[in-house]
Amino acid sequence: MGGLPPGAEGAQAWGAESKGNGGVHRGAGSARPCLSFGFRAALPRPSCRGLLLLRPSTHVGRPDMALSGHNAAAALAASLESVLQSRGGANRVFEILELLQADKEDVILCAIRTCSRLFGALLERGELFVGQLLEEDTFLTGKTVSDNYSAEDKYKIWMRHRYNSCVNCLVELMSHESFQVKELSLLTLMKFVELEGKYPLVKAEWKGSFIFPCEFLKLVVENLIPCEEDSSLLISRFQEYLEYDDVRYFVMKAVTENIGQVMQKTKEVLLPIYQQNVFSLISSISMPSKENEVVHFMVKQANQEEWKVLKLKEHKRAFERMWLGFLKHKLPTSLYKKVLVILHDSILPHLNEPTLMIDFLTVAYDIGGAISLLALNGLFVLIHQHNLEYPDFYKKLYSLLDPSIYHVKYRARFFHLADLFLSSSHLPAYLVAAFIKRLARLALTAPPQALLMVIPFICNLFRRHPACKVLVHRPDGPEDLSEDPYIMDEEEPSESRALESSLWELKALQSHYHPDVAQAAAVVNQSLSELEDDISELLELSAYELFDREIKKKATTVPLEFEHMKGLFGKKNDLFVEHFALE
Repeated sequence: MGGLPPGAEGAQAWGAESKGNGGVHRGAGSARPCLSFGFRAALPRPSCRGLLLLRPSTHVGRPDMALSGHNAAAALAASLESVLQSRGGANRVFEILELLQADKEDVILCAIRTCSRLFGALLERGELFVGQLLEEDTFLTGKTVSDNYSAEDKYKIWMRHRYNSCVNCLVELMSHESFQVKELSLLTLMKFVELEGKYPLVKAEWKGSFIFPCEFLKLVVENLIPCEEDSSLLISRFQEYLEYDDVRYFVMKAVTENIGQVMQKTKEVLLPIYQQNVFSLISSISMPSKENEVVHFMVKQANQEEWKVLKLKEHKRAFERMWLGFLKHKLPTSLYKKVLVILHDSILPHLNEPTLMIDFLTVAYDIGGAISLLALNGLFVLIHQHNLEYPDFYKKLYSLLDPSIYHVKYRARFFHLADLFLSSSHLPAYLVAAFIKRLARLALTAPPQALLMVIPFICNLFRRHPACKVLVHRPDGPEDLSEDPYIMDEEEPSESRALESSLWELKALQSHYHPDVAQAAAVVNQSLSELEDDISELLELSAYELFDREIKKKATTVPLEFEHMKGLFGKKNDLFVEHFALE
């Protein structure tokens, strides 16, 4: 395998169609082995580590042993100038490519920048072959095939293979241990994506057809979401490109395809790192909400108005397929929570058919604990806005009421949604009574900040459902836990016998150690006003805020009646008074 392929014996063919300052010649001692890789092939890809074995190096050992810092920059600048100024110096591209494998970070960074300038210029100047690229071995050894191309085309084909080698090396560097190397490799690859969009390396199928380097972008996305390394930091650097509508569209399609391939290979085994990487990427996608917002493109098309990427509906379809493809597989518990937190406002509004999420939400709702609490948001959207019918919904909601409900960090969200679900005046009295009774029972062990929220919450339920006031006005009702007919462990609200009980728990809370709680609980001793209490400000109340509020209270001076001290022990007729005096 050699350097530039001759069009005929010696340098005759290359000299016949020279370009720039002179033709590209190859003498007896100037042959250099070329670097050949299959471009953008499916995994496993060829490694760029074969470069040093294919090209004799002028240095002993690693290619950066004799180069570092300023020396490397100067050598690379000289190679770059030689390649760009004359095709006679084209073989010096190897000197640039081999330094992409250097051990020293500063040398690699300098080599990446040089590759960016070199192949960026070649793309702009049209000096890379356009069309179906032959395998380099076939092109060099097949005389009949080689004879079909002019010297100009041979040069472009050869340089196109060098460009492919550079791309594969940059892709491999996206997994380098240095983040600076990863970042610069990503930025350089995305620069090439943009340039291939402007100067395509594939021939248009017909005049006016749309061309976008989808396969190239797919290769970048594939390496943004590895299975064994957390790449969230690199993904955050990639987010700026998701502002382009065309890039975002093709990234969504690439992620969907990649998820299917990876999860099929692993046979549905949990891949926490891979799934976290995918979530980091797709959760950073910000979708347009109106058709006229799809106007920002990296690659401009001739008939832009007819391009399907211009249609909001197509974006929603790609977005929907991506999320459904991700969520149909089992997720780690931590990811369930992260998805559910953003589901109701960042995912559901941008789906063509939000009801397709019902399977995921019902599975999450049945898991229990904090995940079930978070699934309420999405279910509420589907029930309220899309007429979803969920059997035994209130039974499940009732089962979520356990001692942890007053302590979890999602407490405010849960009670906000519970308030909405229990707002209907058409709910049966036994159901609302069961919720009131269980909330009151759990309140006996709740912290003060939660009690100051749940007591007004219960009072609002009384205002909406007057039939439940029998729980308060029942003089002959149970006075403590031993006499209470309410069955706390009953899963079915209708069988809990809540309406037969009384709210002795609120009576007990009137003796709470915190004065504000005792005062709030005493409200039920009087007739409740018709106007509901606003609990929105109490939902987020924390122990710190409660304590801060207390220490900022100004105590008023209280007059006291007391006797002046006399003697050592303060008694009037004490023997010590005669012998000791307080000065």
